[in-house]
Amino acid sequence: MKRPRFFPTARAGYLPNWFLTGCLLMYCAVSLSAQSAQTPAALLTNAQVNQLCGRVTELMEAEGVAIADLQRASAPVIEATRQNCIQLQIQPGRASHTYTLLANLRAYLALADAVPKPFPFPEAAERQFTELRNDFTRLDSHFRALAETVDARLVSPDPANLTRYSEANSRLAVPNPAKPRVVFFGDSITDFWRLNEYFPESDYVNRGIAGQTTGEMLQRFQADVLNLHPQAVLVLAGTNDLARGIPVAAIENNYQMIATLAAANHIAMIFASVTPVSDYHKDQNPAYERTPSRPLARIRELNDWMQAYCSKQHCLYVDYFSSLVDGSGQLKADFGDDGLHPNAMGYRAMGPLASAAIEKTLAVTVDSAPKPRKRFFPSIIK
Repeated sequence: MKRPRFFPTARAGYLPNWFLTGCLLMYCAVSLSAQSAQTPAALLTNAQVNQLCGRVTELMEAEGVAIADLQRASAPVIEATRQNCIQLQIQPGRASHTYTLLANLRAYLALADAVPKPFPFPEAAERQFTELRNDFTRLDSHFRALAETVDARLVSPDPANLTRYSEANSRLAVPNPAKPRVVFFGDSITDFWRLNEYFPESDYVNRGIAGQTTGEMLQRFQADVLNLHPQAVLVLAGTNDLARGIPVAAIENNYQMIATLAAANHIAMIFASVTPVSDYHKDQNPAYERTPSRPLARIRELNDWMQAYCSKQHCLYVDYFSSLVDGSGQLKADFGDDGLHPNAMGYRAMGPLASAAIEKTLAVTVDSAPKPRKRFFPSIIK
């Protein structure tokens, strides 16, 4: 009998090992490629996560109706899941909260498999279990995509988002001496401010980016401020630093670096106070409870330092805080719909303060043109 040279001959019902191995490798490669290609689609929006959270909690509570033992055993897990969902509303996009949510869902499904079930098992309950397992799979895919997104940010070639305004900066005309250019530089509170509506006929340039910290803004100060050659820059920043737990000393250091760069380039410096926050709208959305992440005492501490710094360095301090705060130290309920960002009424209160600060700064700049070192006006706008 002649021995096979390498592999056994294929016969009915039998596939050689080399063929199975090749198919497995090919399947893995295709699967990994498809998973990578689908990563953006796997990432859920904050609204989708909140909706899925609510549905998952409903399904877990509903299963207890059909399985009494599961209702007793899973009560702590269901409550923990509910708290996870609240945390994801307050701090959307946090991988740690998403991971904990998945862990609790996994624990619930393990309990559901372990407890005895009635026979015959209701079809409606079976469909709910199927939906719950599918939701778990969906959240697991979201978590993996979220982790990949976080990793991508860590190695991002543009961590300060310089591309946001790169095209707009290239199209910006040369400043007109008859119409002084002022850059409004900041985070979402600046980003959402429609400057053309509040300051028509002015060369006021908005360079705010939602969510940014003072450190990120410092990285783009050259591209989004210095290269635009404004006569003045109005900086409103710091609230996101506080929300991320960045030490006040680090925020102050970034303020000073921004002021130093502006002075070195003969740009008048205007600092705006960090605006107050409130918890008045948390009943509409748990995420609107703002004071835990932005303590009022830390906002006041930062503003007090900023005011003292401006007085010492002879730059202008705009006190938005005093005009927006109520008797309890929070953002006036009518001035913000989410406890953080000013609404139209809030911006209308801020607009005249910004105008007065800019006019005073530019007037002093013109008067002291021969003496650049005295060009800033030591004052407070309230």
